[in-house]
Amino acid sequence: MKVKVINTSKHALPEYKTALSAGMDLTANIEEPIELKPLERRLIPTGLSIELPAGYEAQVRPRSGMALKHGLTCLNSPGTIDADYRGEIGVILANVSNEAFTINDGDRIAQLVIAKHETIEWLETENLNVTERGAGGFGSTGKQ
Repeated sequence: MKVKVINTSKHALPEYKTALSAGMDLTANIEEPIELKPLERRLIPTGLSIELPAGYEAQVRPRSGMALKHGLTCLNSPGTIDADYRGEIGVILANVSNEAFTINDGDRIAQLVIAKHETIEWLETENLNVTERGAGGFGSTGKQ
């Protein structure tokens, strides 16, 4: 699939690092370092704007290495970029560790995954098909 992109950042376009990668790393496009204190969150610009085809979304997700090593994650993860959004992609980055972390220009801060989605039409009803699980949720499966 070809996707139009405007890159106003100082950095190369995101790319897949391996042949079977689902996501591409997004980089911080900032003028000066940003220190994220413990439990602080900030919107980090990327300098990228995209035009997705109808029926697709871009998902902004945490990078596993940053999450494990530094306690950095993306809030509202995955963040959805709708096909009709034309603004700059921003990453809501949060520090859930006990130590401050400094984000520098060009740091890989999140990953972007493009996914197909369906658009539904509601069909109101009074009954749903019965299943073995029924209304059980929140840890109800697998219990004796």
